[in-house]
Amino acid sequence: MKQQLFEAQHEDTWARIEESLGKPGKADNSRILSEHYLLLCHHLAIAQERMYDAALVERLNRLVLDLYRELYRYRSETRLNLYAFVLRDFPHAIYRLRYYVLIAALLFVLPLLIAGTWTYFDDEAVYSLMDGSQVRDVERMYDPEARKLGREREADTDLFMFGFYIKNNISVAFRCFAGGMVVGIGTLLVLLFNGMFIGGIAGHLTRLDYVDTFYPFVIGHGSFELTAIVFSGAAGLRLGYAILHPGQFSRLDALRLAGRDVIPMLYGIVIMLIVAAFLEAFWSSSASLPIAVKYSVGGLLWALVLGYCFSGWRRESR
Repeated sequence: MKQQLFEAQHEDTWARIEESLGKPGKADNSRILSEHYLLLCHHLAIAQERMYDAALVERLNRLVLDLYRELYRYRSETRLNLYAFVLRDFPHAIYRLRYYVLIAALLFVLPLLIAGTWTYFDDEAVYSLMDGSQVRDVERMYDPEARKLGREREADTDLFMFGFYIKNNISVAFRCFAGGMVVGIGTLLVLLFNGMFIGGIAGHLTRLDYVDTFYPFVIGHGSFELTAIVFSGAAGLRLGYAILHPGQFSRLDALRLAGRDVIPMLYGIVIMLIVAAFLEAFWSSSASLPIAVKYSVGGLLWALVLGYCFSGWRRESR
């Protein structure tokens, strides 16, 4: 490829990077840093290999160095500033992966609604999703006569269950994310299965009229837990897409770039699941709290979580 054609093809990308470096406070700076650093290194290697004009090589080399310094500074700030991560980096990551989030949400919510409707109207349908012992365990967990709601406890302490919920929640999220390595198929299956499983339980318990125990229990921590599962699915789908469509990169380089892209999302998912586990152990499981209080707090938490998730949209649109 002639140098003139090479420059014409990539000039817009270089100009965007230069503009971003000239505006360190720009909201989409982190996106450009993460998405174009490897690409710029690739362009520099091509220019050097083909012995293009020294001025072009110098320009690309300067951009690579400047971009590396900015990327190092940005990552250092992120590691040291949890406040900046929560208010800036995590919402930006959600916005950056918004299409994957939407797909993951549909893959999770639609099977949930279908399975819920099915088990509500057909009393035998739940046995197509779970075996008899699992169904009995679920019914026992949300029995209106239970002293503690939720999972049957191996120890009579909320602190023990807090640790158990953290382990369980993170294992589900990890399987959902890691499934993306199998060209996204694993992520797809985890989302579909969990959506059908949760929906099947909800429909079955609603049919049994366990409404006053099941929904007050799940509404509080569900805002964090279910949203985190969707985000895990989005991160997994991002990996799967990178493997299927690496573009001008090798599949390994595309996977590395995708991994860097989803790191802020993964940090945020862990925080959300810890919060969910805390609420499930110390708040949701209490049978003494009034139902109206649980619904009120749960509704407020859902509003806060969804508002936070969309905060990146508002910042990017400015």
